[in-house]
Amino acid sequence: MEYAVIEAGGKQYTVHPGDTLDVEKIASPQEGLLELGRVLLLSRDGHLKVGQPLVEGAKVVAQIIGQGKAPKVTAFKFKSKTRYRRKRGHRQPYTRLKIMEIVAVAEAPSRMPTATSSEVTSDGS
Repeated sequence: MEYAVIEAGGKQYTVHPGDTLDVEKIASPQEGLLELGRVLLLSRDGHLKVGQPLVEGAKVVAQIIGQGKAPKVTAFKFKSKTRYRRKRGHRQPYTRLKIMEIVAVAEAPSRMPTATSSEVTSDGS
């Protein structure tokens, strides 16, 4: 099972290929492809790779389905006996994304040199 944890709009989301999710509004053209590069964790074929803080070279490709507004939230302030009433509404804008694929770059060579057969002797010295 392949999945990734990404950061978008200051929030973290767990995504799988084919998922649809709503994130904070992204200022980009309608109906296009978007690359999300802030990948915090990546799981592929049972191997887990945790970023410190980000996974190097990993990205999530998503398609922008559309922009919209969330249902209205009503904030109502009231103080008794003083005729104080304030009603205010808010609709949070969002961008709906469809996750197309999770891309990971091949493993970079390790920094520790490995011993070759010519360097290792049979007597252990």
